[in-house]
Amino acid sequence: MKSSPRPFQARRTALLTFALLLALLPSLQIRLAAQAVESAPPAASPASSAPANQAEPLFRLERTPVAGGAEILTIFGRLDGLPRDKEDEAEVPLVSVLRDTLGDNDPENDRLRYVWMLTYTRPTFLQRLASGVPFLYSRAGNRTSAPSKGAPPPIIDLAKTDREVWNKFFWAALQNIFLDSYGFPVKAATRSYRRNLDDYRKSHVTRALAILSLYEAETGASPLFTSDEMRDIQARLMLSEKALGGIVDDIFLQRVYAKETTLAKDIRGHNWELLRQRAESEKLYFEPLELPDGSATHAILWVARPDLVTYKDRPFKSRFLNIANPWRDDRLRYWNGYVETRYFDADNREVPADTPGARPVQMIPLAIYGLDHPRVPILLVDFRDGMNPKWRETSRRVLEDITRTVLSLSRFGDIPYFLSRTVYDFVTGRRGMDINQPTRLRTYSQLKLLLSLDASLDPQFRDEINRRLERVSNNPRENGMEAEASIARAQYEALMNYARDVNGLPARLERDRREEMASYQKRGQAAKVVTRLANILSFGIYTRREEMTPDFNERLDKARRMNYYRRFLREAARRTPQIEVVYKMEDVRRALQFVADNGALADGKTAQAAARIFAQTKDDEARTLALRCLYRIDNETAKSALLRIYNSPQTEARWREMSAEYLRLAVREDQRIAPADAKAIMSVTSQ
Repeated sequence: MKSSPRPFQARRTALLTFALLLALLPSLQIRLAAQAVESAPPAASPASSAPANQAEPLFRLERTPVAGGAEILTIFGRLDGLPRDKEDEAEVPLVSVLRDTLGDNDPENDRLRYVWMLTYTRPTFLQRLASGVPFLYSRAGNRTSAPSKGAPPPIIDLAKTDREVWNKFFWAALQNIFLDSYGFPVKAATRSYRRNLDDYRKSHVTRALAILSLYEAETGASPLFTSDEMRDIQARLMLSEKALGGIVDDIFLQRVYAKETTLAKDIRGHNWELLRQRAESEKLYFEPLELPDGSATHAILWVARPDLVTYKDRPFKSRFLNIANPWRDDRLRYWNGYVETRYFDADNREVPADTPGARPVQMIPLAIYGLDHPRVPILLVDFRDGMNPKWRETSRRVLEDITRTVLSLSRFGDIPYFLSRTVYDFVTGRRGMDINQPTRLRTYSQLKLLLSLDASLDPQFRDEINRRLERVSNNPRENGMEAEASIARAQYEALMNYARDVNGLPARLERDRREEMASYQKRGQAAKVVTRLANILSFGIYTRREEMTPDFNERLDKARRMNYYRRFLREAARRTPQIEVVYKMEDVRRALQFVADNGALADGKTAQAAARIFAQTKDDEARTLALRCLYRIDNETAKSALLRIYNSPQTEARWREMSAEYLRLAVREDQRIAPADAKAIMSVTSQ
């Protein structure tokens, strides 16, 4: 391959430099806020405030049986913040989850499957067309109704999260190897289409997470959703935004949920205090916007109209506020937009209107900020300059589209670009510049949900915010807030029709069970890789499924129970060095007993968990069952663990004797033993 001529390299380097400067331009005046303001948590944490009293519950859960042994659990919410016709109710179906129960009430063999965010819909033809137009950062109308046929698309299949990871790798390879080779038009259109598709899904994943969190905060322990199920669903949704999140083991889900929620609370608390202190120092008014559970995800800055005269010569330090000086802005002096009248006492504290001595003050909104950015609050709405947040919203994407699509630069193939982008990411990350596209996507989605749930805002003000948000949106697939309520109702009705159709959801459920059963069959790693590649390359047409037999449900029931107890034992072994301190021993013994009775279904991870349980408990019955598990599990990992227990100097004589007896039985039954362990085991059996 011929090398590019030097003039082209020079032009490309110049264009790269220009693109980087262009992206940094709106943030040149941002300073490091953390050096000026203490980051201590506020006296009253915004994430732990008590929820406002509701005249009636904000959410309710509805259970719908599905033929074949399953149920759909749907969370309904009161969207009091949305305008509606007289015949429409405020209650709207929001999130639906399919739970496969195998037709019984035992949670040990249940499996969560699909999650539907009912506002997540297939786009119209115009929206599809617009999402493939390069450098089109704007909405392309609304879908006025849900598709007439078929079920709504789920945002995630909780039983097959690893497939999403492989699909991403497949599409990345297809894009870079095949589609990009057809020239700029195809390359730009396909990259734009995939980017808009991913962003649209991520925005609805964010809303689904918020709704599940609000529902859990309001209802606590639900009779239909266990706390572990709720946290598993939320953790999987959190991980769906990460490149390799789909292959994270189930035993880490509770840890992921705890880590992510704690981090979010810390960031919001930090930004709450940061923005409040900055507002006070600039003589502005800070007001948090809280979700129904009391967590503050956004905040508004106001300016008092009389202060525009009082502080007309006052200097203004924008820092991370990223708005123009309000004291010298003629737009505010002659403001004819939205204004609120509030009442203050002699100490300038806000009080009710009927308070003696209260004086009225007109308040003008300046900006709305999101509190989820890792370092500083993010500007979402600028009431004086609509292009200010729009530019910040698109700046990072413009940079990526220019470098990757127009200039064909890659971090892995172009050293100057790699070095420039590394410096750029370091500077923007360290200084907390609010041009982080993924964070903005989440924060905008949360604000749209907040506006639809919160009826305390003045309708005129809410409409003003919504109108400005619609202008900032840069995804052609997005629909307006008012359209989404009708879409959710229509998609819920379509889902119910799909569930009632014997050739619809029940038939799909049967196919999923056959595919699940095939995955439990013990096969070589090479065979599993070939099957997965065949499924991906055929776009899901080829899928390996088990044949239906009279004992199919019984075998599937045992396989699911084994998965349930395997996860329980692995979590118990990892969570504490002394099992009795955290877990009830009857639960541990029941899990070990099931594994010992069905050892043919267990794998190496189950064997490792049983060995760790043996070492981390003093309960004789549990230790006896753990050794029996290692004997009944027919794989090399189990026998290696059993041999280590026998050879350990810390093992008591009675347990060494029991281990030796189990090793002798394993040799007689010709169980699988690693060649490296075979000689040592033969010496044991000869004794």
